[in-house]
Amino acid sequence: MPRTALFAGSFDPITNGHLDVVRSAVRLADRLVLAVGIHPGKTPLFSAEERLGMLEEICRPLGKSAGCEIVCTTFGDLVVSAAQRAGATILIRGLRDAGDFDYEMQMAGMNAVMAPDVQTVFLPASPEVRPITATLVRQIASMDGDISAFVPAQVAVRLKKKFAKA
Repeated sequence: MPRTALFAGSFDPITNGHLDVVRSAVRLADRLVLAVGIHPGKTPLFSAEERLGMLEEICRPLGKSAGCEIVCTTFGDLVVSAAQRAGATILIRGLRDAGDFDYEMQMAGMNAVMAPDVQTVFLPASPEVRPITATLVRQIASMDGDISAFVPAQVAVRLKKKFAKA
C-alpha cells in the first residue's frame, strides 16, 4: 500500500530548511503532499499561487529523484483535515530546536486525538539549516541583505523582485 505523507507550512517563502525536511520526507513516503496554509488573518509576502509555484518548481525534482510523487495544494482548516482529504497517514514536522519540539509535541498530541489514523513523524533539521526561518529570511531580504545561503536561487530572485526599490 502506498504511503502518503503531508508536510504543511506557510512556505512564505520556501527556505533551505523546508528543503531539508522535504529531502528526508521523500525517502519515507511514496507520495508527499506539500500543503500551503492559508489563514485569513495573515498577509503573506507571496500569494498562495506564487508559493505553490515555487514548491512545484523546487520540490518536484527532489521527489522524482527519490521515486516519490510530489503534490502541492492549499488548505485553510485543520492540518489533520487536510491530511485526511489527501489520504495521508503521516504528518511530517520539522524540528530545529527544543522550542519547536515542545510546541510540536503539543500539536502532535492534539492531532492524535482528532485523527488517530494520522501519525506525526518528526524530522530533525540538519545543523546547517537549523537557524533558518522564513520570517528571518523575509526580514533580511527586506533590508537588501544577502539571503543566498538560506533559500534556493529561484526564491532569492523572487525575493529580490518583491523588495526592489522603486
